[in-house]
Amino acid sequence: MLDLSKNYFELFGMSIGYVIDNQKIRQRYRDLQRVVHPDRYINATEHEQRLAMQGSVYINEAFETLKDPLRRAQYLLRLHGVDFDPDTETTTDTGFLMEQLELREELSEIPGQTDPMAAASLFMDRVSTMFNRLISSMAIDFEMPDEKQLQVAREKVRKMQFLKKLHTEAEIVEARLEEEML
Repeated sequence: MLDLSKNYFELFGMSIGYVIDNQKIRQRYRDLQRVVHPDRYINATEHEQRLAMQGSVYINEAFETLKDPLRRAQYLLRLHGVDFDPDTETTTDTGFLMEQLELREELSEIPGQTDPMAAASLFMDRVSTMFNRLISSMAIDFEMPDEKQLQVAREKVRKMQFLKKLHTEAEIVEARLEEEML
C-alpha cells in the first residue's frame, strides 16, 4: 500500500525543490492512481478499501499542490519550517500594494472601455506576466534555502497570492462581458 508519511516530492519520486518536471508528475500521478484505484480493491476488506481511498485523496492533493506554482511554493515554505497561513499573509511592500490598487481600479474600468474584451485580455496578460516573473525567480530562493532566502520566497508568495486573486477577478469580469455579448 501507499506510504502516506512521505512528503509530496518523495511520493512523486522527486527531489525537494521549486522546479519540477510537469510531464514526470503527470505520469507518476497516473502510476500512483493505478495502485490505489477502487477497482483493484473491490474484493478487499473494508479497511483496505478505506486505505486505498485515503491514498487516492493524498495522491490527488499532492498532485494539485505540485502542479500549481503558488501552492507548491506555499508547501515548500511549510516543508522548510516556515509557518505560512495563506489566509492571513499579506505583503508589506507598499509599492506593490499601491500597484495593486491601481490595477484594481483599472480592472473596474474595463467594462466601460471601447473594446472591453480586448482590454480584459490585455489586463490578464499583464497580470500573468507579473505572476510568471515571480515564478521564474522563485527557483533560486529554494535552491539552497537559508532563513533569508525563505523570507524572500515568503514575500514572493504573498505577492503571488495577490496576483492570482486579481487574475481570477479579471476572468470573472471577462466572463460577464461574454455573457452580455450573447
